[in-house]
Amino acid sequence: QLHLVESGGGLVQPGGSLRLSCAASGFTLDLYAIGWFRQAPGKEREGISCISSSAGRTDYADSVKGRFTISRDNAKNTVYLQMNSLKPEDTAVYYCAAAPEFRLCVLHEDYGMDYWGKGTLVTVSS
Repeated sequence: QLHLVESGGGLVQPGGSLRLSCAASGFTLDLYAIGWFRQAPGKEREGISCISSSAGRTDYADSVKGRFTISRDNAKNTVYLQMNSLKPEDTAVYYCAAAPEFRLCVLHEDYGMDYWGKGTLVTVSS
């Protein structure tokens, strides 16, 4: 079976940092573009970042640009999201997802993604 598993969420104070990880099992992650999405309470899920299969291209939503960095280590079958300067409005469940092509990932829409993790909760609060 194909699985994506997110980890690294938790409670952090405003201005703090967290690094999320997205690990794959059952398939080779380097064949896919990987996206990070988030869903805040009472809001729709939004796509915030994508990375191409080779890590040569990245994409960020305006809401996280300059604060978040996506990266991947294909040898470890893992994608990361480094989140700095966190704000209370970053509070959400964060999901990673796999798309067959980068152009689908950067649509930042659920329908562009083939596989999803179950999410990890990030809470930014003092």
